[in-house]
Amino acid sequence: MDEQHYLAQLADLQAAAWPPGVPRTPHYPHGEQPLSEYLRAWARQQPQAIALDFYGHSLSWAELDRLSDRCAALLADLGVQPGDRVALFMPNCPQLHIAFYGLLKCGAVYAPVSPLSKALELGYQLKDSGARVVLCFDQLLPVVRAVREDCALRHVLATSLSELRPAAPSIPVADLLLAPKISGDDFLDFYPALATCTAAVPAHRPQLDDIAALNYTGGTTGLPKGCVHSHRDMLYTCASFVPTALQLQPDSVLLNFLPEFWIAGENAGLLFPVFSGCRLVLLARWDALAFMAAVQQYRVSHCGLLVDSAAEVLDHPQLADYDLRSLQRTGSISFIKKLTRDYRARWQALTGCRLFEFSFGMTETHTCDTFTWGLQNDDFDLTSAPTFVGLPVPGTQFKVCDFATGELLPLGSEGELCLRSPALMHGYWQRPEESAAVLRDGWLHTGDLGQITEQGFIRYLGRRKEMLKVNGMSVFPSELEALLGQHPALLASAVIGRPDDQRGQQPVAFVVLKPGSTDNAASLAAWCKEAMAVYKVPDIRVVAALPMTATGKVKKNELEALL
Repeated sequence: MDEQHYLAQLADLQAAAWPPGVPRTPHYPHGEQPLSEYLRAWARQQPQAIALDFYGHSLSWAELDRLSDRCAALLADLGVQPGDRVALFMPNCPQLHIAFYGLLKCGAVYAPVSPLSKALELGYQLKDSGARVVLCFDQLLPVVRAVREDCALRHVLATSLSELRPAAPSIPVADLLLAPKISGDDFLDFYPALATCTAAVPAHRPQLDDIAALNYTGGTTGLPKGCVHSHRDMLYTCASFVPTALQLQPDSVLLNFLPEFWIAGENAGLLFPVFSGCRLVLLARWDALAFMAAVQQYRVSHCGLLVDSAAEVLDHPQLADYDLRSLQRTGSISFIKKLTRDYRARWQALTGCRLFEFSFGMTETHTCDTFTWGLQNDDFDLTSAPTFVGLPVPGTQFKVCDFATGELLPLGSEGELCLRSPALMHGYWQRPEESAAVLRDGWLHTGDLGQITEQGFIRYLGRRKEMLKVNGMSVFPSELEALLGQHPALLASAVIGRPDDQRGQQPVAFVVLKPGSTDNAASLAAWCKEAMAVYKVPDIRVVAALPMTATGKVKKNELEALL
């Protein structure tokens, strides 16, 4: 099959399916330049407007620009050169934003580490990235001290969230802000160091193709790999996704609680607000009461939620105390709980806006590769085949290939999902062989099963290694999880396979029931027999909770151990 003809045919189909009013090309409000320059532009254009709110502590655009300049000067004074990696080991907080833009301004490379990491995990990532400078939440200093000598860290900076806690917070504060500030003589206190640094702001200006970040994969098995991303990758992600799915404007108010060390949180909290010039309301972590209070207090217009979080809000006993009708656009992410018509209807009744699935994406592609906004009429997105993820964002292309031969497969076939995008990583950090295995002729071979329908829509069917063969039939755990998500008694589910002498493999669903549910494994199995083809019906195992990674994925290797 000729690839050029295939892609042209697919482009025509997707153009015909494109929702009205959704832009078809990327848009750059301040032109094609690094986002650090976008920050400077907004600081000139609207210096006194609020860029960031954190429980009542706010920073204007001019302040965020000035403090990130001071951070760039401090890092340069500590010997950080363009291309050096700087690790940020902290939860969501204003200091993370200041440091992120400070290190981009001086040409350093952002190397985020999950604040849930233990010493072994932190040490691995510091050694792998080669970071010699780390900025951490002061409560995490014991973890840094445990690996400091082994990782040859030159400088440790630390900061407290409590020093930013207002005397009268605007919304309920996270416990992280209540932890007392730690003192010590083996680290540099970040905020005082910014104030006392007398070094000049570096004259360096990053270029679009300079390395900007090492975003580590958050897989459920194996050691994480650093995905090399440039300033151009960050900018294109914003320019293709914000106008298409979010349509943020400078007068919008965006709330983010997604962890910003995670690339989806990086996009939502660190990149999208600076790209669009909108106000960011930042939460240190998810808390339903803080979320409802923030939406009401700040008249939040845009946010993204895990479906689990939306469900918690909908069922919250204090929901009636809050007005959430300022919300205009609420994207969702289906990890454990799946977006359903019931959740959508209840959310619309509560807020006036519809929940929609954000996108398909990977750390390797900066994660915003498709969109579903505009495909909600008559619940088209939810009534399509399970695992529907919409259309590619402008400038991104998909194809489906045979796993063994790499040959193109006709539309409607199931095979390896491949994509190319201006946000595609430049390789795995210091892993040339692994990079070459997945990056071929400009395409990322994802290792994931997918389908492009005959109408041009993308379906994500899951990891190839997770696909089950039951009596010779392909069964996709992601599809079964989506179907189980329709059951009113289930909070969450995860499906894996076990060997079966007669059938080859047998699906097994680990499920979490809603509190007070009277359902059991037998009643759930009966429901599955009514809802699914007979070969898909899983064995049911009711569990109290599912083992999770820091980024909200199920640790299926731990479920396999339970078998």
